[in-house]
Amino acid sequence: MMSNDIVGRLLGGDRRALARVVTLIENNAPDARSILAELHAHGGKAHVVGMTGSPGAGKSTLVTQLSRELRRRDQRIGIVAVDPSSPFTGGALLGDRIRMQELAGDPNVFIRSMASRGSLGGLAAATRDVVRALDAGGFDTIIIETVGAGQAEVEIVRAAQTVVVVTVPGMGDDIQAIKAGILEIADVFVVNKADRPGADQTVAELRMLMSLDAERKEKPWRVPIVKTSAASGQGVPELADKLAAHLKSLRETGQLASRSGQQARSEMLALLNQALQERIAATVSPEEWDRLIEDVVNRDRDPYTAAEIIARRIGMV
Repeated sequence: MMSNDIVGRLLGGDRRALARVVTLIENNAPDARSILAELHAHGGKAHVVGMTGSPGAGKSTLVTQLSRELRRRDQRIGIVAVDPSSPFTGGALLGDRIRMQELAGDPNVFIRSMASRGSLGGLAAATRDVVRALDAGGFDTIIIETVGAGQAEVEIVRAAQTVVVVTVPGMGDDIQAIKAGILEIADVFVVNKADRPGADQTVAELRMLMSLDAERKEKPWRVPIVKTSAASGQGVPELADKLAAHLKSLRETGQLASRSGQQARSEMLALLNQALQERIAATVSPEEWDRLIEDVVNRDRDPYTAAEIIARRIGMV
């Protein structure tokens, strides 16, 4: 009964119901899965934007300015800010970003900080579920701002439709990270703090790197590089235009459905993997695990046979 009630209120635009569902998701509460299952049929309308890049690139300020611009365009905005975890409490160190607090009074903006808790790519394990709740709640654009952890940020592709990679002049590490594997995930590049010296050089370096990507030349979307100054708002309207243009391109080329399919496959595999781990934990005692690991370490048993023993114990073989 609680599930039906809270789902109905969330779909009706009740912010307290949405906040309650997000809390249930974060706490991995028993009711969360059934609520999310009900919400799934009501989603699929929001534009999910992933904002990633190295710490210090000004992502939080840029997200704030972008949200202001999208509000001027009469959009409802959801923001999920994935923060580093506190080593003591597991909570988000930065909380609801101070720079975003000016948006918090707007009833058409919903902000939530989540602790990454060591998840790959700096994405909280529950991020996609929170996005699902915001989507069903009628938000037009949902922005996921990630920690910024180098190459592992490719994980954002599993959650977002449009990926924005933010860099700034004078940060050679950013270019190295892009070389290391972020290049192919970017749908839009932003050179933030573009009022600093070296902005044009950074743009030139990005263009050079993209010119080396033969596969990208065959794709219908030409990745733009937008210069912004988040502190003043310069370039933010152009960024909003590029996000809208990318969504339009995804729809027209059929890539939106393709990405959604890839993300659904990824999510289902993750859920299956989680279910498998839960089953192993419920069936195989820690003592048995320790014995098998010790056998493998001591070369008394090979890892293939040890894994088969566990597979038999949980009924996989």
